[in-house]
Amino acid sequence: MTVTPGTTVLAVLDAAVAALKSPLREDDRAQGWTDDLRREVQAEISIHRSVLRRHGLGMARHLRPRFDEWMEREDVRPGRLRDLVGDVQRSLAEARTTAAETPTTLGVRPRPPARE
Repeated sequence: MTVTPGTTVLAVLDAAVAALKSPLREDDRAQGWTDDLRREVQAEISIHRSVLRRHGLGMARHLRPRFDEWMEREDVRPGRLRDLVGDVQRSLAEARTTAAETPTTLGVRPRPPARE
């Protein structure tokens, strides 16, 4: 999935979870994916998705996805699933930046203007 400015973080996470639930293809295995790794990454993305759905996008500021480092440690080579996981990380990072810029998230209200 290509992330465009109009693509929501939840849509990216939904697409990633769906793709990672499917059995691995031969090219995925050739790129270093194993069934265990696929399940672990899918579970981690599912957790992030659940947090954002249940508690709102403001929670993105508390998520610290490190999928890129994980893929490096596991020696996963570039390909369709690694690109998808990269899209997830970028979307979460963008949501985190947006959430940090919004003081109204998590019930914090801006101060009313001072009276003159």
